[in-house]
Amino acid sequence: MREVYVVGVGMSEWGEIWQKSIRDLFVDAARAAISNAGVDRLDSLYVGCMSGGLFVGQEHIGALMADYLGMRGLPAVRVESACASGGMAFRQAFLEVASGASDVVMASGVEKMTDVSGDGCTDALATAADQEYEVFHGATFPGLYAMMAHAHMARYGTTREMLSAVAAKNHRNGAKNPVAQYPFEITAEAVSKSVMVADPLRILDCSPITDGAAAVIVTTKEVAQKLKRPYIKVLGSAIGTDSIALAQRADITTIKSATIATEKALKMAGKAIGDIRFAEVHDCFTIAEIMVAESIGKFAPGKAGEAILSCETSLEGKFPINPSGGLKSKGHPVGATGVAQIVEVYKQLTGQAENGRQIPKSPTLGMAQNMGGSGASSVVHVLEVAG
Repeated sequence: MREVYVVGVGMSEWGEIWQKSIRDLFVDAARAAISNAGVDRLDSLYVGCMSGGLFVGQEHIGALMADYLGMRGLPAVRVESACASGGMAFRQAFLEVASGASDVVMASGVEKMTDVSGDGCTDALATAADQEYEVFHGATFPGLYAMMAHAHMARYGTTREMLSAVAAKNHRNGAKNPVAQYPFEITAEAVSKSVMVADPLRILDCSPITDGAAAVIVTTKEVAQKLKRPYIKVLGSAIGTDSIALAQRADITTIKSATIATEKALKMAGKAIGDIRFAEVHDCFTIAEIMVAESIGKFAPGKAGEAILSCETSLEGKFPINPSGGLKSKGHPVGATGVAQIVEVYKQLTGQAENGRQIPKSPTLGMAQNMGGSGASSVVHVLEVAG
């Protein structure tokens, strides 16, 4: 396989974007990535999109986006893996360049979630859960993650204070991110006192409903060097899966798919988890960040909450998690999230994180972990400074 590099990134505005359509958001991000990379062509396009049909009544996403980008005829494919659709799109672009099939590929993701009612959005998101054994009986994702939180609390003594610390930390980071949906700080006390959604999870434990898109340019070393723009290397890429239904898992206090994907990605990269300097992880709920931090092997089971309370995962800590603000503050347009994680890793590794969000001491190795639903699918990428 050939070496693969990321040479340019772009994002649209994120939030409740009433004045723009799903295609507008995609084009904004795609054009920004093309301009940032300085490329004059694309060989193919992958678009992560979870539920375009349910959110905006639009399927056939790949061809539509190629058309509105002004590139009719371009090979373009939609990729779906629930909330991991963006990360999976990036993996497909990586594999296409690594295989030698193409030299310049765009990996992108997009979702327009606010064009339906709250109930409609809940129904669309619920398609990532087990319809027969969970959704039919009334389970929603806040409810599923609440069960995971209760199990984690019962086994390891995880506390309300630990959950609140995740949200407060991510909002501190997101307050410095110019594209964040919620670019403001919140206190741990405010999180703990916010409206209950599914005990023990409160509204400020939950990522928001978001419109947005993200895109990155994936290419060869030769092309990256010719462009004379900052670039980073993709060292490892891997996928893991697990049962969709929580009731069919051996242990709901861990994310097995994330463990599988991390171990494989690290093996491919020739690295150990101790080598990784920071990570963007899938914090759809505060408990998810705690569980993922343990599942990727960075912290022992039951120890991530303590690490968050002691600021080990802050920007200045030993292992920063979600310097972008994560899904909690930056937002979570489900098809775009995984690509936006790559955008943040690119910025951190090339020293371009805005507004004082740059991790100190110039990190050289980062990780992105993106997952679908309650963790039935997970994709992990390991990236490093090119040199």
